[in-house]
Amino acid sequence: MANVEEVRKAVVEFLKRTLDATDVKVTKVAKASDGWETYAEVYEESSFIKSLGLPTRVQDKNIYAVKLNDSLEIESYERTDQPVQTE
Repeated sequence: MANVEEVRKAVVEFLKRTLDATDVKVTKVAKASDGWETYAEVYEESSFIKSLGLPTRVQDKNIYAVKLNDSLEIESYERTDQPVQTE
């Protein structure tokens, strides 16, 4: 069975590869009944400035929710505007 560190590494690698991001910080990892639920902060080029066709080094901080199964395969991911809530 995977541990928290293995889950964190899988999420970071997936988001870097998928989003072409350079800075990914996992902020929450929780064991769920059917796998793992995670949240990560991803710094990406500003989508607004990029849509204007302007060169920029401005980075937006986006939050992504990523779900993995017990084999650490990504089952879903989505950008969310919800901040990570602690219970």
